[in-house]
Amino acid sequence: MTAVDLMAPDDDKKKTSTSSLHHQQDATAASTHSNIRRLEGKVAIVTGGSRGIGEAIVRAFVRHGAVVVVADIDDAGGQALAAALGPQLCAYVHCNVSEEADVERAVATTLERHGRLDVLCNNAGVLGRQARGAKSIASLDADEFAHVLRVNALGAALGMKHAARAMVPRRAGSIVSVASVAGVLGGLGPHAYTASKHAVVGLTKNAACELGEHGIRVNCISPFGVATPMLVNAWRQEDDADERNAAPSEEEVEKMEEMVRSMATLKGATLRAGDIAEAAVFLASDESRYVSGHNLVVDGGVTTSRNVIGL
Repeated sequence: MTAVDLMAPDDDKKKTSTSSLHHQQDATAASTHSNIRRLEGKVAIVTGGSRGIGEAIVRAFVRHGAVVVVADIDDAGGQALAAALGPQLCAYVHCNVSEEADVERAVATTLERHGRLDVLCNNAGVLGRQARGAKSIASLDADEFAHVLRVNALGAALGMKHAARAMVPRRAGSIVSVASVAGVLGGLGPHAYTASKHAVVGLTKNAACELGEHGIRVNCISPFGVATPMLVNAWRQEDDADERNAAPSEEEVEKMEEMVRSMATLKGATLRAGDIAEAAVFLASDESRYVSGHNLVVDGGVTTSRNVIGL
């Protein structure tokens, strides 16, 4: 859930109260962990890394010692993030993951600058419309369906293709894709989004079968709802595009987080982008050196249990 997290550029107060606040909370949580830099010396690409979960992954990778290339369509956001983290640690390249030439160029640029690619994080994605009418199979919009699958499923496949070409000669590497609980269980997303995330999970398993022979691990992460601007905006019912894409207020974010908390089996914690970033760090690092073909579900127990009998 990620690449096109759009925030209104002129709403600094709201940015501070939502995105910046969560980055502070993620950093505080990370400081309680070990100071070991789990990605020291590694080179990574994060697609859709300019905003939301993608930005949290970029920041976590850099914090753990990686050099990161942010590949996104959000030029302003990606360039600002790279500048904030520093040119020695982070660079930005324009990349529409549904266009193979862009993906190939992002990998080639990374190899030219750093001579290797250790980690690819396929994070770019779109949700599609969440309005009730748009979610009906009887009202399926074929163009939107094709667009969502092109970004989410084809984009991940193209990332795997070109990352594999860079990693196979070195016989090492880690490919991590961000899927969704909608790829695990029905009823958690619109039809196009659900189909695309099932595709990412299946593709992960298939690619792991092939690339394991070359020492390359392929895994994915399936988050439950994270109150990023993209998710909050997708649930808005406004017809006006500016209203739909406006930066969410603190109240809107809290409302979304409360909805997620109410559905989770696990109580006492709130799912944030930093939690997904920590999962990505684990799968990208050598600590998971014997983990491949795995879907790491980060959902507070939503997809594994249903308390029907009131335990």
